[in-house]
Amino acid sequence: MNKIFFIAEIGINHNGDLKICKELILLSKKAGFDAVKFQKRDINKVYTKEMLDSPRESPWGKTQRQQKEGLEFGENDYGEIDKYCKDLDIEWFASAWDLKSQEFLKQFNLKYNKIASPMLGHTKLLEKVASENKKTFISTG
Repeated sequence: MNKIFFIAEIGINHNGDLKICKELILLSKKAGFDAVKFQKRDINKVYTKEMLDSPRESPWGKTQRQQKEGLEFGENDYGEIDKYCKDLDIEWFASAWDLKSQEFLKQFNLKYNKIASPMLGHTKLLEKVASENKKTFISTG
């Protein structure tokens, strides 16, 4: 019999704070989840300059760019996430929203990929993910 695989959606709910992120991972592990999932995107590839320069009040500043940059983790952050998840024995992966982010995630040798529903029409990303021959979760809406 196949076991149900439970995934805790962390996404960007860490608010760009590694401490909050680790708390969410730990709570997910304690709650019995098998994996935690994040989102990774190069905001300059995913959003237009006009959108990023538009106003948006947030704890990170007054523009969409500042808000989006505040929520994105970089290589050192993901290195810590990777180590922390290994120490807790919980899988992690992320939905990449662009080719550069998918390539970035490869360095962590993750078991799974995730396709976010807005990326279902991004043929090159789908082809790249398929070429990795990993189990892949696909959102449909």
